Amino acid sequence: METMKERIKSLCKEHGISMNKLEETLGFGKGYISKLGNTTPNTAKIKLIADYFNVSVDYLMTGEENESEKYYLNEETAKVAQEIFENKELRTLFDVQKDMDPDDLRALHNMALALKRKERGDFDTGC
Repeated sequence: METMKERIKSLCKEHGISMNKLEETLGFGKGYISKLGNTTPNTAKIKLIADYFNVSVDYLMTGEENESEKYYLNEETAKVAQEIFENKELRTLFDVQKDMDPDDLRALHNMALALKRKERGDFDTGC
């Protein structure tokens, strides 16, 4: 039976991030994830990990995903939102609806990137 630590390790591999980088990104102490299973997990930290990977806490704990608990109803929307979330400069710029169309979310993402480039003066004038 797969443990919570193994599920997190699999999610890290699937998303191309090391466990050390995940710990750093979420503000955890180095080695926190490696110690899971040996200590009682901090519920708030497990929730942060679940949110980061867009899975439920139940999934991390049991390996079973309760479909009604997913934030995004569309998997493609969830993937685009995750890409935005992983970009530190963009993750707090907006809040999206659960049922947002993936193309609308991409358009919002592109607008946010364009605004950021404009703010930095890093835009192509087309001349």
